[in-house]
Amino acid sequence: MRRIMVSFLICFIVMRAHAAEPASPKYVVFFQEWSAKLDDAAQAVISHAAGYAKTHPAAPVHVNAFADPTGSRKANILLTELRAQMVMDQMQADGIQEHRLIGYGHGSVHFALSSQESRRVEISFGGH
Repeated sequence: MRRIMVSFLICFIVMRAHAAEPASPKYVVFFQEWSAKLDDAAQAVISHAAGYAKTHPAAPVHVNAFADPTGSRKANILLTELRAQMVMDQMQADGIQEHRLIGYGHGSVHFALSSQESRRVEISFGGH
């Protein structure tokens, strides 16, 4: 009975510790239609993400790119791969080591309100 109580207590402590950890932020970079160009707003977002990455040096950096449904499947995959690479290149220029960056171009996704929300790159941290 004592072992069960100790095991329960340890599980409870571990669960509380994980619940107390704040979620890592997600940074979103938006693009114009059929573009992979980083404008000033995009560079500012990437700079903030790089700052977070520098304060969390053990966390991998995930760069997931998306496009709106306009165009062919292959063109959208290529475009999202280029967008992911542009963001990763800027992250490296901002001091993040290449081996920490994990990029993926997802191709097109549907949107709820406007096609702008589909033309994005999401930067997140940790194990995904």
